[in-house]
Amino acid sequence: MSEIRIGIVGCGGRMGQALVREVLDSEQAALSGGTEPHDSPLIGSPIRHPGSGADTGLKVTDNAEHLFKISDIVIDFTCPTATRLHCSYAEKYNTAHIIGTTGLTEEDEKAINSAADLVPVVYASNFSLGVNLLFYLTRQAASLLDEDFDIEILEMHHRHKVDAPSGTALSLGKEAARGRGVVLDDVADKVRDGITGERKRGDIGFAVLRGGNVAGEHTVSFNAYDERIELTHKATDRAIFARGALKAALWAFSRRAGLYDMFDVLGLDKV
Repeated sequence: MSEIRIGIVGCGGRMGQALVREVLDSEQAALSGGTEPHDSPLIGSPIRHPGSGADTGLKVTDNAEHLFKISDIVIDFTCPTATRLHCSYAEKYNTAHIIGTTGLTEEDEKAINSAADLVPVVYASNFSLGVNLLFYLTRQAASLLDEDFDIEILEMHHRHKVDAPSGTALSLGKEAARGRGVVLDDVADKVRDGITGERKRGDIGFAVLRGGNVAGEHTVSFNAYDERIELTHKATDRAIFARGALKAALWAFSRRAGLYDMFDVLGLDKV
């Protein structure tokens, strides 16, 4: 089988560089190209291996549509506005789309669902294999522990992250709510400031920390009288997300059109 052609939109950022490295180091994939926004100083510069510095013979462009046209799969960790546009390119050129963009609105997700009617789309708030196991364990724990156990979700990321709570924290909340048989929007408590009153039984609380260069830390805490259970994942390098995204891309190749997530990729039970 020939190598799978994978493109990276947003190839110049920290996550983009981690993705470029994983694709270049893969024996199953070939890098088809990389893009940046039209005003990026990287436009026209050579795409090099982030580790060895080897020149790939490719240059950074601002033409995302062309990248979708020449690729089997495009990996997209950009911003909501860009991702919505990329979904239309995925539909137009029958290109599988791997989406790790966070902070998406309901309208953004409609665009993703539309693309998934025509092409394979893997959409996940977090592509780390460990975090997806955490999602699974959180749901299982929430299903076994009743409302005597208050659920709190704490997340910390680097100072440059623009959305809060993180997409991963919200996904953890959704899995906890699912385990309890409730809807997260009905029980989420995301803001505490001033005299808030006592904690409401059954709520799922969120706390957010930002600082330094933390790649990502998430803890789900189940708190009852005289005992606490904590499930924690700590990321020390963005490479874990890139490895998961590449795994998802290779898995998605030749799949039927549809909306998938990392539970599908890993074969985890969704029920």
